[in-house]
Amino acid sequence: MSEIAIALAGGGPLGAIYEIGACAALAESVEGLDFSRVDTFVGVSSGAIVSSILANGIGPHRLARILISDDAAIAFEPSTLLRPALGEYARRAAMLPGLLADTLAEQLGAPSQRGVFESLARLTRALPTGLFDGAEIDRILGELFSRDGMSNDFRTLKRKLFVVATDLDAGRAVAFGSPGFEHVPISRAVQASSALPGLFPPVEIDGRSYVDGALIKTLHASVALREGARLVLCVNPLVPYNAPVAGADEEHLETRGLPAVLSQTFRAIIHSRMHTGLARYRHEYPDADVVLFEPARDNAQVFFANVFSYRDRRRLCEHAYQHTRTDLYRRRHTLAPLFEGHGLRLDLAAITDSTRTLLFPRPDNLKATLGQLDGTLSRLSRLLDPAGR
Repeated sequence: MSEIAIALAGGGPLGAIYEIGACAALAESVEGLDFSRVDTFVGVSSGAIVSSILANGIGPHRLARILISDDAAIAFEPSTLLRPALGEYARRAAMLPGLLADTLAEQLGAPSQRGVFESLARLTRALPTGLFDGAEIDRILGELFSRDGMSNDFRTLKRKLFVVATDLDAGRAVAFGSPGFEHVPISRAVQASSALPGLFPPVEIDGRSYVDGALIKTLHASVALREGARLVLCVNPLVPYNAPVAGADEEHLETRGLPAVLSQTFRAIIHSRMHTGLARYRHEYPDADVVLFEPARDNAQVFFANVFSYRDRRRLCEHAYQHTRTDLYRRRHTLAPLFEGHGLRLDLAAITDSTRTLLFPRPDNLKATLGQLDGTLSRLSRLLDPAGR
């Protein structure tokens, strides 16, 4: 079997939810693809969160249960990522008196040399670099990876993991987990990779400032290809929304305000850049195959889902699962021989099984679940009526 890698792009909390559903579909539908034995994981931004958990042995179906709050052992609530960056606010506020004093001194000492607005520009240094405290990502993952069987150390994982962030001062991508960067705790690297400028402050590691890894590339599948992967399965959850195709009542996104406009702009930029990179991979790595899975561009459910809604999270994860299964079937004539060349096989019986879902017990577990329920009811009946009346 070829060396196989999973590469997950960024996309915020919604992107992570989509990636988990898509990975669950791949795990079920591709015979021989065992996520606990994948050779390499590469993650960027929210994809780094999912990749780091997968690399620690938690499978996509377990992750899906965590998302829909069905797994009390590992609960996650997206609102924890929206705690104000009070430390950053305080640090910047402490700079303000000194900056004001310098500005006044400059204007009073030599008012003709610098304009008022030019002098006031220095006050922008007191603006916070992020609104929310990204340290929660480090804390939550650090606690999770401290459990038995998991690791917060790249060097002790059973499989290779690379978390990509951007060195802010150098403007270059850095793959944590690679030589020279493998000593950084995984949870800290993921925090850096997820530090979207403006939302989260840059993360300092070894005296350098790091921000979101998607600033340089969308997927960074090349990291896995350089490691020798011959098949890279990629999931990109962000695609531009095509409202007219979707038949939406409001075809103009500007009617939904600035967030929708910014989201569409960001999606269009990274999507175009990603496909340029994929075309380059075909020339640079002719002996490898890179297979991309992403949402349909006409699905409003993906674009407008509310990550803080329990119902929307369930729907999005299930939608990603079902859409990926449909995509596998639609591309079966191309993907089947490609996968076979790497020792894998499309399981058409699983793909076409309309009873499969992430929201209920899987078909192969349903009989066992019903049997357990029947046994429990029988024991309860005997306890309530020992005499058998």
